[in-house]
Parts: sequence; structure tokens; C-alpha cells
Amino acid sequence: MSATFNESGINANLIEALNKAGITEPTDIQTKTIPLALENKDIIGESQTGSGKTLAYLLPIFQRLDASKKEMQAIILAPTHELVMQIEKEIKKLAENSGLPVTSAAIIGDVNIKRQVEKLRDKQHIIIGSTGRILELIKMKKISAHTIKTIVIDEADRLLDDKNSAAVKDVIKTTLRDRQLMAFSATISEKALNTAKALMKEPEFIRVEEKLQVNPDITHMYVAVEQRDKMEMLRKLVAAEKPKKAIIFINRSYDTDMTTSKLQHHNFKVYGIHGGATKEERKKAMEDFRSGKLQLLVASDIAARGLDITDITHIFNLDLPVEAKDYLHRVGRTGRAGKKGTAISIVTEKEVSSLRRYAKEFDIEIQQVDVFKGNIHPVD
Repeated sequence: MSATFNESGINANLIEALNKAGITEPTDIQTKTIPLALENKDIIGESQTGSGKTLAYLLPIFQRLDASKKEMQAIILAPTHELVMQIEKEIKKLAENSGLPVTSAAIIGDVNIKRQVEKLRDKQHIIIGSTGRILELIKMKKISAHTIKTIVIDEADRLLDDKNSAAVKDVIKTTLRDRQLMAFSATISEKALNTAKALMKEPEFIRVEEKLQVNPDITHMYVAVEQRDKMEMLRKLVAAEKPKKAIIFINRSYDTDMTTSKLQHHNFKVYGIHGGATKEERKKAMEDFRSGKLQLLVASDIAARGLDITDITHIFNLDLPVEAKDYLHRVGRTGRAGKKGTAISIVTEKEVSSLRRYAKEFDIEIQQVDVFKGNIHPVD
């Protein structure tokens, strides 16, 4: 297995760009994907959230792209506004740090199409966006599908499901047959895998087995209460800890509004991520959360996918995740880049045994605590 980007075939400009961003070694998915992608192979890649999938496809796209040509050469399809904006940010950073004149445009639905048409007149090299709007612009001949050399389907398990796969297929059909197709996801169902294979030419399937590693910079705690007292305990914990930036995890998306409004009632600056919000509302909320105007974000595991937010100080589990690995995924959003993080689970007596099982499985200590006179105290 290659241990350096150089061995993966990445050129000096891009390696320099990665060094500037503090990235010196490829992750497993990057090591396995990049050499094949540079050979124009069709690829299906499965690896966990945060494993570096975005760079696994962006680096080969950058390297194979002809920046001297003023034409559209790659399309990246993504299911959410946040993910589109995140990918574009990654592209801009890579272009700036490498000194390569690679241009890009983020194209999402529910936004004035005239402005997007205006933006596309400059023939950006990489188009990132939602499938429906990209298809609409291809039909309007504002995106030149015949010059596209690579299509990436990000979060393929969502984009290749029953609801979205028809539009994805329609986008692919507009491009020439020799274009490259790559699909990536944290988990790929059998159905999505078969759909992807049917669209591709002899695809390479890359699966990176999850290494469940526990970040030593995270302090784990739990509070045991009755189910009906969970919200009140959450309020007390937030008041006691005063987190700078925290995500509150729930299991069911439909509990988002109720949890959010109860916290707002206590004057916390909070937003709940759910499907009913408009793209503008979500965009503003994410910007406010990143900048610190919002203190708390309420989300289910599904709603939180694709969110990459730095400096999260606390994770609160209002509901305990069903799977042990989901506990690790949730808490892994804090304590990043050498900073300390805190994870607090609010559980019923029945749920304590599950939490102890997680602690044993990951060899971590989850300290029982209580809130007394506005402060957190360990329970002996």
C-alpha cells in the first residue's frame, strides 16, 4: 500500500497544496482510489465519514483536468446544500494552495436560476450541485455535457435510491460514453451498489474497513434520569457546561422541532436540522453555527451526515444511539485537531447497560455524573 501521495501518482503542485493544508499522508481510501482514478477507471468507493473521500476524487480530477481549456470538465453530484458548499470550499482551497487556475461553480436548487446561468457563462471547469438543477441546466444547454470527462456521485447511497436515481441516470446519459464515473459513500446498500455497477464500465469496488479508533482527547460522561426528565437534564447540562459549540443528537428526525423549541423556550441559541427547512434557512443556520452566533445544533444521525464543522466542544446524546459504532461517529465530531472535547449521554436506567457495553467495546471510561447547584459532579 502506498504511504505517500507521490507514490499514488499525484504531481508536485498538488502535493505542495496538501502540505500547506497540513496533509502529508494519504488515508486508506485515497491510497486505493487515486492511482485507479488517474487511469480513468470507473470506481465505487465505500469508507467511513471523515476518511478523506472528497480528496480521493478531487486530486485525480485536478490532475487530469486541462486548466488551459475554458470548458466544463467535471460534474460532482451531492444530495445536500451543505455538502455542495463543503466540496466547493475544498476545491477553492486546493486551487489556491496549488496555484492551479481551476475554476468551479456550486449549483443548487431553490436558488435564482438566472444568476446561475450568468455564473456558468464563464465555463467553470468543475460544477458541483444538486442533480435536479444540474439536469435542468444541461437541458437548457447552459452546462455543456459533451465536454464532461468525469462525473462523481457523492453520498451514492442517497443519490442512487429509488427517489433520486432516475435523475442521476438522466444526467449521466447526457455525457459521452468514455467519461469516467465515480461513486462514493460511507455505506453502500446492495441495491445502490447494483445501480452503480449497471451505470459503469467494469468498475473497481474499493471498500475500506472501518477502524474504530477512540480519540483520547474526548472526555465521556453520562447522566441517568427518567425518560420524562431528559429535556430538563439537557437544559441543566447546557447551563452548567456553557458549550461554545455543541451538537445534540436525537434518534428520530421528527423530534427535531420539539427538542429545538423546548431549548429556545429557555433562551438558548439553537437550530434543528430537518428536511422541512428551506436551503436558505439551513445555509444561514450553518453559517451562524460556524461563526458562533448559534450555540447548539439539534440533529439526527442522518441529518448530520456531510456536516463538517470544526471547533465543536460538546456532543450531547439526548437519545442513545442503537449501534456502538454510531456512538463513536457522534462523539468523534468533537475533540478534533488536538483540542479537548466532551461527550455527555443522557440515559435511562435501562440504557445504562448499553452504554457500559460501548465503554467495554472501545475500552473507554464513561463517568457517571450529576448536576448539583449548577455544576457537574462525578457520582461515586
